[in-house]
Amino acid sequence: MPNSLEIAAADDLLRVALADPAEAVARAQELATVHADPWTLSVVGQARGIVLRDEGHTAAAVRELRSARALARRSGDPDRLADVRATLGTALALDGQTRSGLNELDQAVLGAVGRQVIARCLMRRGHILAVVLGRHREALRDLRNALRTARALGDRLWVARTLVTTALLHLDTGDVVRAERALHEAHGIFEDEGEELLAVQVVHDQGYVAFCRGDLPVALALFDRAAAGYARFGDVPVELGQDRCKALMAAGLPDEACTVAREQLARDAVPPANRAELELSLAFAELARGDTGASSQAARSARDRFRQQGREVATARAQLVVLGSRRRAGFRGTTLAHDATLVAHRLEAARSEDAPVAWLLAGRATVDTGRDATPLWDAAGRYRRHPSGLVRATAWLARALDQQQRGSDRGVWHACRQGLDALDDYRTTLGSTELRALASVQGDELARLALSRAADSRPRAQLWWCERWRASALAAPGTPLPKDRELAGLFAALRANDRKLAEVRDEEEPKEKLERERARLEKAIQHRRRLVGASNGEVQVRAGVDVARLVDEVGDAAFVELFEVDGTLRAVTVTRGKVRAFVVGSAAEATAAVDSARFVLRQAARGRPVRLADAGTRLQGALLGPVVRLLASGPVVVSPSAALHAVPWGLLPALAELPVSVVPTAASWLRARASRARRSGRVLVVGPGLVSGGAEVPIVAAEHPGAVVLRDGAATVDACLRAMDGAALVHVAAHGRFRADNPMFSALELDDGPLTVHDFERLRRAPRRFVLSACDSGVLVPVGANELLGLATALMSMGTAGVLSSVAPVNDEATAELMVHVHSGLDDVDDLGVVMQRVRERSAGDVVSQATAAAFVALGV
Repeated sequence: MPNSLEIAAADDLLRVALADPAEAVARAQELATVHADPWTLSVVGQARGIVLRDEGHTAAAVRELRSARALARRSGDPDRLADVRATLGTALALDGQTRSGLNELDQAVLGAVGRQVIARCLMRRGHILAVVLGRHREALRDLRNALRTARALGDRLWVARTLVTTALLHLDTGDVVRAERALHEAHGIFEDEGEELLAVQVVHDQGYVAFCRGDLPVALALFDRAAAGYARFGDVPVELGQDRCKALMAAGLPDEACTVAREQLARDAVPPANRAELELSLAFAELARGDTGASSQAARSARDRFRQQGREVATARAQLVVLGSRRRAGFRGTTLAHDATLVAHRLEAARSEDAPVAWLLAGRATVDTGRDATPLWDAAGRYRRHPSGLVRATAWLARALDQQQRGSDRGVWHACRQGLDALDDYRTTLGSTELRALASVQGDELARLALSRAADSRPRAQLWWCERWRASALAAPGTPLPKDRELAGLFAALRANDRKLAEVRDEEEPKEKLERERARLEKAIQHRRRLVGASNGEVQVRAGVDVARLVDEVGDAAFVELFEVDGTLRAVTVTRGKVRAFVVGSAAEATAAVDSARFVLRQAARGRPVRLADAGTRLQGALLGPVVRLLASGPVVVSPSAALHAVPWGLLPALAELPVSVVPTAASWLRARASRARRSGRVLVVGPGLVSGGAEVPIVAAEHPGAVVLRDGAATVDACLRAMDGAALVHVAAHGRFRADNPMFSALELDDGPLTVHDFERLRRAPRRFVLSACDSGVLVPVGANELLGLATALMSMGTAGVLSSVAPVNDEATAELMVHVHSGLDDVDDLGVVMQRVRERSAGDVVSQATAAAFVALGV
């Protein structure tokens, strides 16, 4: 039997195997040349097996560990044998041999004698039960016992390891708070013990937890921190690259996701399974960017690798991307239809959630050839009662296309409404990254399909359908962070389950358990959402607008909603109790007129000679056409299409002398009108590096002595958010950074860094009004056909009633003067549209002032 010194040396070697694989291999080789006794050689084999397992070579690890088990048995030490068997059981389970692995772990727990070894064996069995098999109750019992013993013995490293596994279990069961608490304690222990690599791995896990609970900015920051930490020890693990890809795609950043995926694929030693997954992630990201050629190439490579690995379901999923990319690239024909049908059969046999997507593709490809696709639409339609909202939406889209083929307007509208309802349910969860991206695309298509059938119907029907998806898409511009603790935990558990389902191999047992767990979580979320809504006195209402209420609220004003159908710009108006529909003209000509007008405003801001009147007249004809005759007097509210939200409406001759406000949707306008000021007080913020130095702020502050002024180092992100929370009016003079690829990561530059759109989700109560004097601060970007993202829509979705911001570069000096007039105007009248009308009247006669006033748009009320 070994002495205490030898046992300590063995413990140290096994610790190094986890923390520094290269060092462990060198030490093991040295020990093997000096010692020939079975006990020491079993330690050597166990260390080698751990290194092989963690490098992804599970089959080789199992062979090494079986040899180590035989040596441990010859040593006559029951604890040595138990420890090796626990490591072997873990490797077997990770290699897909779950039954054999669990048997080894059971024998290890039964055969161990010392309390420390028993605790370590329990921890490893708990890990497999929790992470691989999803048997959470049994796993929690093992982990609690292991943690209690490890704490009692002062075995701090194993306390930390047990905490990490316990955190993953808590995440799977929806207890995010306990998961984060366990990881925080584990990270502290690893740092105190000098285990820097293990501490970095915990940071990686913390990023994954943040990703699962939907906090994408925090997740990305933690992943970046983990990448820097891993780099100090050599290569960054490929799993971190995969997690970053998924987070970037979920955040709507496909360009960055492509970069990360390509960087990971360029590495030398990427395990085959990871390489195939990365290539599929790259394929989805390229498809999101619209590069069908690159998407098809990556998906083909992933498909071939999955096929070599015997992963049939993954092979079919990759083939689905190949075929989808080909069709989007313009390929048509019977071969494409035949191949898509084969993939659909395979995915349906595997009970994959991608099956209805494949049936939908097969139906489209069949229609392209001029043949009847009814059996394929019916196959997709069978999923209309699936637990997943996105799967149901896919099925209803197929049903809508089938009804369109039959010429039934009522059938199309019913299917589209059901599909959009399903997407409303789905959008509250993050879902898998590729399916999340698909949600917006499907919603766009459902809404376009319904609108195309409604274009020649009653104006009220056109207005309702125009609002239906637009309001739904704008209801949640970011990833919502549920305030209900139990609901937040259920969402996180669903996202963790989704990741496991996406990565699971083709073994039936774990996949069936994950699918059952997913169905349970989805039902629990639906039930909890109803309870939370009821406890808050809320009734869940589908997105859309009450047209009758809108007509009453508009009164003597004029409401204009613009939308596009098949390249034609259309309008629905509400004036003097009537709803009318108009064809305005070419959508492309309208977009060109907007670009031209914004160019003119840029020139004016630089002091160059321009003809504002000509630009305004052209813009008016392209955007309003026959609608102009209805706008003789009274306030005007415009709800543009997604592509027309950067319009300087004050430049139009018919609107220059009228109060004009712009809203993302009619529903948001109704909500803004119903809002009330939460408390008095102004917050004035000046960011660093402004040419004007925020010249208007001292003047406004002098006129409002109670205003909170944050500048010259005091304008930090946290200080500003604290002051903004629930304020009546916030004014920010700061440089803006607009992210066209993902406006939710656009930012205002403050003294200690950027204040992003996501940061505003930390507010308990949004400010009633928000004034932004930065250039292009009001620019919103369309995502899909009707979804808009940007600071203005984010604030309005959180309860802000009105936002004043620019849609073009502005002159600094003229802006400072304009802002002083805005604040004094708001002292007199509680309406941004009226205030901006007065500002435009005051600017008449001076081209620069007139252009500056036209560039600022009142969003909301």
